[in-house]
Amino acid sequence: MSTALLAAALLDAAFGEPRWLWSRAPHPAVLMGRAVGALDTRLNKGAARKAKGIAALILLLAAALLIGALLAALPGKLAEILTAAILLAQRSLSDHVKAVAQALRLSTAEGRRAVARIVGRDTAGMDDPAIARAAIESAAENLSDGVTAPAFWFLIGGLPGLFAYKVVNTADSMIGYRTPRHEAFGWAAARFDDALNWIPARLTALAIKAVAPRPIRWSDITADARLHRSPNAGWPEAAMAHALNISLAGPRSYEGQLTDFPFVHPEGRKSIGPAQIDSAVTLLWRAWGAGLAIVFAITLLWP
Repeated sequence: MSTALLAAALLDAAFGEPRWLWSRAPHPAVLMGRAVGALDTRLNKGAARKAKGIAALILLLAAALLIGALLAALPGKLAEILTAAILLAQRSLSDHVKAVAQALRLSTAEGRRAVARIVGRDTAGMDDPAIARAAIESAAENLSDGVTAPAFWFLIGGLPGLFAYKVVNTADSMIGYRTPRHEAFGWAAARFDDALNWIPARLTALAIKAVAPRPIRWSDITADARLHRSPNAGWPEAAMAHALNISLAGPRSYEGQLTDFPFVHPEGRKSIGPAQIDSAVTLLWRAWGAGLAIVFAITLLWP
């Protein structure tokens, strides 16, 4: 399994998500999203919405495990490697974050447009430091959700494990919100996603700490991670904030409502811009390289 993961990670880093392919065929994550949306439309109404949400998650997991098992049963390793490469997101993550730095160098307005493609918060009123913070937070969180966690669950459970993780993560991103519509129905998806990301989030923080350009104390990462509203996202964000000596998180607006979240690493620099985004992208690749080295070591020990 580690050999397949090594090949898949290298393929993803080299080619990312080719537009010529995904402009002609739906990406597997898009198909997962359609399945989640269909269940949301069909089941998220009336009474017993939490129970219906649990049932929906079980259906999604059963389908994901079955599809993963069928693909894994194909002769050879090519289908397994290609599928894993498609579901890893290192190259696309770094490209999207790098695009925010490039846009921000042109103008604040361009920076807002670029960052709106990767974050869900309101971007219309953002100044340059807020744009940079949003991009770097997305980089840190998605390094965990889009790279470390898929790789971890692929190592643990092969393609069935990878598909199961991705469908849960997709469900959480669509219905795992504490809104009147989704608080009950999305409860199971949100809680299960928290559980699946618990170890990967902390592994990501360790990887960032290991490749940081300055010494970081684990106790500082731990203290700041607990300031975050998420039980998992705070770990890679805190590690990234300390590695770059900047402040992340803080107040932001969702659907016109300003929320006063605390800063992660409040002593860090708050006046940031494209240069710090570029540094975050560099850390993404360094952390990826550290992870790849570990996978290579595993391959040598357990080919």
